[in-house]
Amino acid sequence: MQSEEVKGRFAPSPSGRMHLGNVFAALMSWLSVRKSGGKWVLRIEDLDPQRSKTEYSRLIEDDLDWLGLDWDEGGLSDIGPAAPYSQSRRGDFYRAPFESLESLGLTYPCFCTRADIMATQAPHQSDGRVVYAGTCRPENIGSSVFKSAGAASRIYVPDETISFEDGIYGTQEVNLASLCGDFVLRRADGEWAYQLAVVVDDALMGITEVVRGSDLLLSTAQQLYLYRLLGYKPPRFIHVPLLCNSEGRRLAKRDAALNLSELRLRCSPEEIIGYLACLSGLTDEYQPCRASDLISTFDWNKISHNMTLTVDMSVLGR
Repeated sequence: MQSEEVKGRFAPSPSGRMHLGNVFAALMSWLSVRKSGGKWVLRIEDLDPQRSKTEYSRLIEDDLDWLGLDWDEGGLSDIGPAAPYSQSRRGDFYRAPFESLESLGLTYPCFCTRADIMATQAPHQSDGRVVYAGTCRPENIGSSVFKSAGAASRIYVPDETISFEDGIYGTQEVNLASLCGDFVLRRADGEWAYQLAVVVDDALMGITEVVRGSDLLLSTAQQLYLYRLLGYKPPRFIHVPLLCNSEGRRLAKRDAALNLSELRLRCSPEEIIGYLACLSGLTDEYQPCRASDLISTFDWNKISHNMTLTVDMSVLGR
């Protein structure tokens, strides 16, 4: 039997310029796919119409091209059999899975605002994640199927522990009820929520390997729950360390000094790739190199098992 072809993806949100942490996740995913001879997909996760801009999608493509990270499917040109590759144009693909969950009585309308939810419980994670308190949850799960205009749609989660093996951090056990809570599948404004969209897209696009930041470990349990309910085969999950600035805060698009707009003014692609290779543990010392130079020696066993890595600004662009 032939082993399954590896198919990875990079799925950025076009709400600003990519920062070094985005590049790090993209590089690790790209190297893993290229080492295995698989395919790499560029999917644009532009579900939020208020924050997403096409100009940022174009800049993402330009930055990836500049860094030498080519893709086999996707992008704004919709290359490949699973087009479209922008989530804002994939609503029809999410509707049927949502309605199947709805028909099973697993969803319910929620009128809580973000302010309401934040007021009910302290944040569970450093990124501000909270566990929904179940304010709108009916007493009898699945007793009826009903809709309500102007409400978000949440899915019931059971008091169940989801176990999975992460490619870097090993065995993970997440209790859905206590650590995740009932989560949104469709927002009150009618837009599709991330958890449903990402599961449907990864399944329909044939993604076998998901590489992303360690801040999304908890999300894996929610997604595995949806994979099971919808009858999809889940991919392998590999979470990489988050990059932090000198003050210990994880990088964000507001960190102007470490986004590609600034970095391209003072660094070459080879300097950025070489620095990330050294920071991650792929190489023993800093040496500028192309992404393609790292393919033959790439090994997940070399990657740091720390949850975060601190960026040293004095090395980049020196």
